[in-house]
Amino acid sequence: MVNHRVRDLQALARQTRAGLSLLACVTLAACARSAPPPAAGVSPAPPAIAYEAHISAGGLPPAGGVLTNPHAGDAAAAKAGAQLFAAMNCDGCHNVGGSGWVGPSLADGRWRYGGADAEVFSSIYYGRPKGMPAFGGALGADGVWTLVTYIRSLPLPSDVPTESWEQP
Repeated sequence: MVNHRVRDLQALARQTRAGLSLLACVTLAACARSAPPPAAGVSPAPPAIAYEAHISAGGLPPAGGVLTNPHAGDAAAAKAGAQLFAAMNCDGCHNVGGSGWVGPSLADGRWRYGGADAEVFSSIYYGRPKGMPAFGGALGADGVWTLVTYIRSLPLPSDVPTESWEQP
């Protein structure tokens, strides 16, 4: 009876070793696999962005890509962006015309994370802490650029309710 238990335990140990070996092979194969190519019609993620406003240690900024708005100055893209702004409920936080409500104003020319096209793109695409969701997955790069074009087309309000903390 003891011999049966010993044989059962030995068989279980062999099966466990075989299972662990198979699991290790599958894990290694999965690690060696490259990322799948983007699906047709889906914009790839943009490169990292070099921000002019960032301070770099030793004066040596890390490498960063340059993003250029393909719709800059395009009135039709700005109009489509206005429709997308409403459709994606951006006005639920930023108010109609981007004048600000729960979220900051997008029309007053003051930007917490930078107001250049690439910086606004990054804020929308990747989101920001404390409330700004990332829309890059839902809209893709082209949809985000359309929103950026709309936001950049907003007229500066005649009366800005607060003043900038920056000195001119």
